[in-house]
Amino acid sequence: MRSLIYAAGLLTCSTPALATEGSLGGTAGSVAQMLLALGIVLALLIGTLHLLRRLSRGQGGGSGNLRIRGAAAVGPRERVVLVEVGGKVLVLGVAPGRVTPLHTLDVTDLPPAQPPAAIPGDFQRWLKETLERRTR
Repeated sequence: MRSLIYAAGLLTCSTPALATEGSLGGTAGSVAQMLLALGIVLALLIGTLHLLRRLSRGQGGGSGNLRIRGAAAVGPRERVVLVEVGGKVLVLGVAPGRVTPLHTLDVTDLPPAQPPAAIPGDFQRWLKETLERRTR
């Protein structure tokens, strides 16, 4: 990530110099500089979104007696969601503007939910273990 930022800075600084030396025409140099800047911004945006998506995996939401046990996409905007309420697990179909109950299960019918791993005091060790688990 750091090398991408260095490369973006180098290219941004060198593009105006190319345009003033006459190797590119005035308009062509401006267009090239604009496209390069747009490419850098898009690359940084995609990188940031990818990083946020990787960091947010596995974080189950829920508070009090309501807990989301899992979800699966079944279409571009439709999901099937398992919601634990009290001693029951509701299987819900979720679409834009509509939530439909599909089935009800007992909590004992499903395997126990795995709580998210707490970050130990040593962040470096935790990061190493997490990366090792993902590469297996």
